[in-house]
Amino acid sequence: MARLALLSVSDKTGLIEFARTLVSDFDYRIVSSGGTAQALKAADIPVTKVSDYTGSPEILGGRVKTLHPRIHGGILARRDVPQDVADLEANQIEPIDLVVVNLYPFEQTIAKPDVTLTDAVEQIDIGGPAMLRASAKNFAHVTVLCNPARYTDYLEELQRSNGNVSLEFRRESALQGFWHTANYDLAIASYLSNQPTAASLQQLEAETLPDQFAMSGHAMQTLRYGENPHQPATWYQTGTIARGWAAATKLQGKELSYNNLVDLEAARRIVAEFEADPAAVIIKHTNPCGVALGNTISEAYRKAYEADSVSAFGGIVALNRPIDAATATALTGTFLECVVAPACEPDAEAILKAKSKVRVLILPDLRAGEPQTVRTIAGGFLVQKADDGRIDPQTWQVATTSQPTEDQLAELAFAWKVCKHVKSNAIVVTSDRTTLGIGAGQMNRVGSVKLALDQAGDKAKGAILASDGFFPFDDSVRQAAAAGIAAIAQPGGSLRDQDSIDAANELGLAMIFTGTRHFLH
Repeated sequence: MARLALLSVSDKTGLIEFARTLVSDFDYRIVSSGGTAQALKAADIPVTKVSDYTGSPEILGGRVKTLHPRIHGGILARRDVPQDVADLEANQIEPIDLVVVNLYPFEQTIAKPDVTLTDAVEQIDIGGPAMLRASAKNFAHVTVLCNPARYTDYLEELQRSNGNVSLEFRRESALQGFWHTANYDLAIASYLSNQPTAASLQQLEAETLPDQFAMSGHAMQTLRYGENPHQPATWYQTGTIARGWAAATKLQGKELSYNNLVDLEAARRIVAEFEADPAAVIIKHTNPCGVALGNTISEAYRKAYEADSVSAFGGIVALNRPIDAATATALTGTFLECVVAPACEPDAEAILKAKSKVRVLILPDLRAGEPQTVRTIAGGFLVQKADDGRIDPQTWQVATTSQPTEDQLAELAFAWKVCKHVKSNAIVVTSDRTTLGIGAGQMNRVGSVKLALDQAGDKAKGAILASDGFFPFDDSVRQAAAAGIAAIAQPGGSLRDQDSIDAANELGLAMIFTGTRHFLH
């Protein structure tokens, strides 16, 4: 008797060619449901509808189609267990050798801006996951395919093995099936967790994270190595819909490395802080070495580059405006690892080809970040809400007698936005919406102040300084004043705040308290 295949798919990519080959070359009979059966029939491929096979009609508007003993008995029967074989015979159930199933497009549905909860719920597949799990469980006897990309592999396996399928192939396919249902369930659970309920609103007000948190991804690209050559690394995409860096287009350049992606994300986070004005960011080892605003994107890049041209060599550049010809010409003037922007003009693309090894990426939505950050630790992981709150100078408190001017306040806001993305202890000195000196990752704040001021040099006179954490002593204030700093932004909150305030008043500095700390570890 011809072998039996059950086909029930939402994604019909490659379906007709695959089914036709099963029937013509390998003598399969096909049982199918709903739209899949219609598609096969329209292509003149012999098919038996599930409702005809089971003798039970589809009910509840199609919610119940394949949940039937003739289906699941045929999938789950162990051919080497006499009682299972006897049960099949007693109930006139045929064994099913191949199950081809993929699931309702739940993630594609919830990605629509106007989706309702009712729309989403109707895209929660029931029969599909049941068949996937059943056939994956019985991989000793059944092959399950949930990815159209696997169809050719299966046909080649049949051809190579004279119509048989190896246990290794069935086991690998079963694993893909379990991952498919796991990711599908996770997408549903995550979506429902984000739906407003009385309990979730209370949780939001309490600023707590959910009791359960999970994430998964599928391998998008095997990287050459991780942070170092002895560390294997892979880039995983979360979800089935490409977003964030998975949605970026690479115009030119070598493959991205692990460190490239880490630095690109750091650059994206900073440049996403600025929308009103053209902004350029240059990153080295996740810390900014130059950040600037300009009237044009080429001016912003020039200012960011000149802020620290030595460190910019081999850097990662992020721009919040399309790359134009002038900017492209400037970018080709030094060695860079990567450039990312929301678009690139055709003449600029032609200019960039002169530096064919530099990776140029187009990421239309630079603000497409994750709502939380995740870090692994031994035996678990840490999750926190992303530090992506809007910076509003109207909420700041002027702590000193000296009041910042309107321009100084705008400069303080610029520096504060940069400072939140510098590894703590972080100090940023700026002027004319351009970084002059950055002190990052030092073990004490005085050391970071010294680094930033030394880098700024004489340009510190009349500039402003931002600190991601409070000053526990007045030494940093005095150090800043000695270098000519005119105004300071810091979160405040130290038991010795008054010492810093008194020093600032004594030395004629304006100092504001933002009320928010921005440690970055």
